Amino acid sequence: MNAWNAWLDPPPLWAALVPLGCYLALLAAAHLRRRPSVVSGAWDGILLAAAIAGLAFAGPLALLQPAFGSAAWTWLIGLLAFGLVVAVCILAARPRLVIYNITSDQLRPFVAEVATALDPGARWAGTSVALPARRLQVQLDGADALRCVSVIAVGERAAHECWTEFGRRLRQAVGRTRVRPSPWAAVFGSAAAAVLAAAAWLFLR
Repeated sequence: MNAWNAWLDPPPLWAALVPLGCYLALLAAAHLRRRPSVVSGAWDGILLAAAIAGLAFAGPLALLQPAFGSAAWTWLIGLLAFGLVVAVCILAARPRLVIYNITSDQLRPFVAEVATALDPGARWAGTSVALPARRLQVQLDGADALRCVSVIAVGERAAHECWTEFGRRLRQAVGRTRVRPSPWAAVFGSAAAAVLAAAAWLFLR
């Protein structure tokens, strides 16, 4: 019974910190690479959710446990509810690609190259490019200071096949370029080391 109750307890803080530390380490690795890293918006959201899941269950969600008691289904329902919220957010978000260790100015020529290859009549308007023949419009949403740019499908919902083809070609185009390691690699790497060191200290004390 004691072992069963231990499974029903909130995760210890050290265990909650490990996913966050690993996520920060992944960000550091992405900014350290000589080529930009392209991640789908869905996977980007899943990785972020996994990084904060431990802290959510060790913190705010743990405060709700007294209201539900120590029944076996308490944490199972909490886990399912958390996963449902994440799934709804991902499904409600527009299709996007997240490119790490690149700026908007560096990415724009590749987006233009792919757009023109798919539709010679592609037209730019600010940070958006429309592909009328493909019924697709994409927008560059960049955080250049963080060296991270999102390419988002905007306007009417485009055909899944068209967006998939655009994403595949953009990955190939971006994969041909070489960039310098970003200064953010050291920032995220230091943060990851600090978080994992804190997790190790909490585990061993």
